[in-house]
Amino acid sequence: MFNKVHHGVQSLAQVHVGSRHTMPFMSLRLVLLLAALTTLVSAQQPRDVDLVLTHGIVVTMDGSRRVLNPGSVAISGRTIAAVGRPEEIAAQFEARDTIDARGAVIMPGLINTHTHAPMVMYRGLADDLALMDWLQKYIFPAEGKTVSPAFVRIGTRLAALEMIRSGTTAYVDMYYFEEEIARATKEAGLRGVLGQTIIGFPAPDANTPADALARTKVFIERFRDDPLIVPAVAPHSVYTLTAEDLVRSRDLAATYNVPLLIHLGETEDEIRMSLDRHKLRPVALLDQLAFWKSRVIAAHGVWMTPGEIAGLAKNGVGVAHNPESNMKLASGTAPVPEYLRAGVALGLGTDGAASNNDLDMFEAMRQAAFVHKLVSREPRAVSALTALEMATLGGARVIGRQDRLGSLEAGKLADLLVVRMDRARQTPMYDPVSHLVYVTRGDDVVTTIVDGKVLMRDGKVLTLDEAQVLADARKAAAQVRAAVGLP
Repeated sequence: MFNKVHHGVQSLAQVHVGSRHTMPFMSLRLVLLLAALTTLVSAQQPRDVDLVLTHGIVVTMDGSRRVLNPGSVAISGRTIAAVGRPEEIAAQFEARDTIDARGAVIMPGLINTHTHAPMVMYRGLADDLALMDWLQKYIFPAEGKTVSPAFVRIGTRLAALEMIRSGTTAYVDMYYFEEEIARATKEAGLRGVLGQTIIGFPAPDANTPADALARTKVFIERFRDDPLIVPAVAPHSVYTLTAEDLVRSRDLAATYNVPLLIHLGETEDEIRMSLDRHKLRPVALLDQLAFWKSRVIAAHGVWMTPGEIAGLAKNGVGVAHNPESNMKLASGTAPVPEYLRAGVALGLGTDGAASNNDLDMFEAMRQAAFVHKLVSREPRAVSALTALEMATLGGARVIGRQDRLGSLEAGKLADLLVVRMDRARQTPMYDPVSHLVYVTRGDDVVTTIVDGKVLMRDGKVLTLDEAQVLADARKAAAQVRAAVGLP
């Protein structure tokens, strides 16, 4: 209808404007009126978009924390075109494809701010141990015997499958052969901030920290302009590197303006080892080294003083809180309420699946809320809304992408989920935010979209051959068994 009116008005305008000799009394007022009418009708025409998710409960996590019930989200290319009521979106947009989300929640994708993706291959290999025993007696030796480019590819694909299925759309990673992780991440369609590890002993992909830094430079140059991959420099920790290696890592990140990823203040042992090696606590050492030149993402941050927390806030350091890993390894409880009060950018992480033992960010949200209620004996210490923000917009702040990620707003990148809410344990539902944190699990996610591309629809993963990914992982697990002497 709008098209017919539009073309009719255009024709009439052309006749009047172009017929000075046949219609000498044509007035300028009529020309202007016709032009205005043409503009009005054109503005009323629906705009073509690629995808509309409609009639869901839209949890935006925007500045006002709007919840639209029902609501719709329009996607054009890589970005969100609009968020609004279904009737508003239907009037404004003509969709090439539509996903009906009735009875489900439409929400921002989850951002995992700390993990080691290929370590899904060591899931359950060694449990019920303190961090240093776990690392030095089991994980480091297993990695030395099994990690290769092919092994990393297999592990990353398995991790990507788990993340897509459980609603993670972006993740921060630190591991070896990071270029293989980047390739597998891109193939799966996920977004990654990926750090090549620098560590102070022979690693699977580098014999020395200098070798690792050289690999990191090549990695950065290869992926620095990629739309999905942000390359990073990843010095492992202050207890596995010299001050000189930390400075070289800092300088490389500053040269290319990429993030620095580091484990920081994870255990009391780390504090002791830093004092023994550097005569300073970890944060004091990094302060002395002017480590904060680039965007720093600090994993764990469990053992921090009030002064150190204030310093992290001042220096714009993002902290990745890993409640499940910290509990399982008995590392301690991060001072999350103090971080929040200080204004530190705070996100959630799962850590590697070898120490968690999964990559389910819904579990991370729930445990983050529960553990801080418990240790503070204050039920409001971390609310459901706060936990959800840590997993979405908070994670975006940690990686420095809050302008493009973390909430459902027009102009932001289209990373979002559809989460079913019709199971017995989700019935009845009075508050969708409460249900997302306290009830929902990763396997309730039915649709995952990253950068405007549908990676999973109605429970079917579209970017990975799930059967092949699982078969390859099971085959590689036999290699791990043989390496560590398991039957």
